[in-house]
Amino acid sequence: MMTELEADLAALADTLRASSVAIRSARGGGSGSGVIWSADGTIVTNAHVAPAADVDVELPDGRRLRGRVARRDEARDRAEVRIAADGLTAARYRAPADLRVGEFVAAFGHPLGVAHVLSTGIVYARHHAGGDRFVRADVRLAPGNSGGALADAAGRVVGINSMVAGGLALAIPSDDVRRFIGESLPAPRLGVRLAAAQLSGGRRAFAVIAIEPGSRAERSGLGVGDIIVARNVGRLAGARSVEVLRGGEPVTIPIAGPQSEAAAAA
Repeated sequence: MMTELEADLAALADTLRASSVAIRSARGGGSGSGVIWSADGTIVTNAHVAPAADVDVELPDGRRLRGRVARRDEARDRAEVRIAADGLTAARYRAPADLRVGEFVAAFGHPLGVAHVLSTGIVYARHHAGGDRFVRADVRLAPGNSGGALADAAGRVVGINSMVAGGLALAIPSDDVRRFIGESLPAPRLGVRLAAAQLSGGRRAFAVIAIEPGSRAERSGLGVGDIIVARNVGRLAGARSVEVLRGGEPVTIPIAGPQSEAAAAA
């Protein structure tokens, strides 16, 4: 009889398998993995997994189709593959800046020619949106994992596995993938109402007078009554951290990254 943990891992594997594909070079050579990004046949993988104009794609149901490489970015190791199919199960995604150090993550792919392999680990370091090239995780990868999903415990893709360095899995952040294939990302919002204030010495500041439930401000720990020390309120939405006065004492507060629509709905 399966334990609750075993059942959860089996369910996670089923979720990731439904939106994962195997990719092989149409002209022979290496192989890897890919993630179904949209139900109408958009697949994302690594540029080194799809080095030519065409690749062979094996879907979760066993169908094999020829895929056309729509775009490649060798510098960032990203590729978009299109196949003539619809009604596919698209992956859900999550902004990796929301990940906490030590949070459970899982890699799914086809390493060493073995199909549908799940490996598990934890987030190694916090990801800074726009500042870090990769999501770093302590997860075992092998040749063939490239292009596959790195996902959270709910099966939401936070990155596309690209390489191993220093024993760590390095994955292309999901929000970078979305930009690469042309998806528009919502502008970040902090989720606060502010009132202008002025500190001694003429320094400009803003008093927090209200916080939206579930907002980045709430998730970061900002509170009503905090005094944000800033000259330009327009730059707060994209800030990685803010300087506040709390009880008269200066405090630096890291700002949580934006949640994806899928993550927010889950």
